[in-house]
Amino acid sequence: MKPLKLLQIGIIATLVLQTGCATNSTNNFKLSNLAKSDIDSVTDMHIQELHKLCRQLTIKLYKRNPRELAKAPGTTVKKRLAQLFSDERIKGFSELNGAKSTAAISLSFNEGYQGDRVFALMAGISSMLYAAYNHQDEFYILDEIDQQKLYNSARNLETVSWQLNNRKDSYGERYILSNGIATNGIRNLSYERIFGKMISLQDMMALLIADTTNRNITRVVQSAASMTFLPI
Repeated sequence: MKPLKLLQIGIIATLVLQTGCATNSTNNFKLSNLAKSDIDSVTDMHIQELHKLCRQLTIKLYKRNPRELAKAPGTTVKKRLAQLFSDERIKGFSELNGAKSTAAISLSFNEGYQGDRVFALMAGISSMLYAAYNHQDEFYILDEIDQQKLYNSARNLETVSWQLNNRKDSYGERYILSNGIATNGIRNLSYERIFGKMISLQDMMALLIADTTNRNITRVVQSAASMTFLPI
């Protein structure tokens, strides 16, 4: 935990103890919660849900695209998940030559790329979302968050979802398989639903932060079919 976070917790804990407000030790109580506002707790829950959805999407994409995992011999889905949520999200993945966020996403749709496209895509998505939350997994009272980054990341997710369904190589094949139609004619839209949930989470957080801080969101009219991404 960062020194500033420890200082925040320590100051608040001291005040609580001095005023005789210490809680019973038998309660399931986290001292760190003393340094959180309501919006901090909500932000933490959104981050946890995003992590859960990213994991689900990664597993589903590898099941649909086993050829991509095979490009990295000895690697398992479990190992890939550990990588995606490691500190490499900040500095960039060596396997992707340091590419992260939208640069890694673009790499996954580059016809000349010979590596694991699912990993490039999910490394890009996970690091982009991490950047939208200031590279933090937990928030406290003195922490700030930018509503514009949250909004932009939601628009970028819309672009990714469209590209996943529509971008094809020179042979007319999709770079990464996702939604499809089964032999019985039933459409599988489970990937699209996961993207929809992530987009909704980011849009809701953007609105909550904008309302809490009295700051405006600069809304951008951008087609989901756009090949460009908004800055984070």
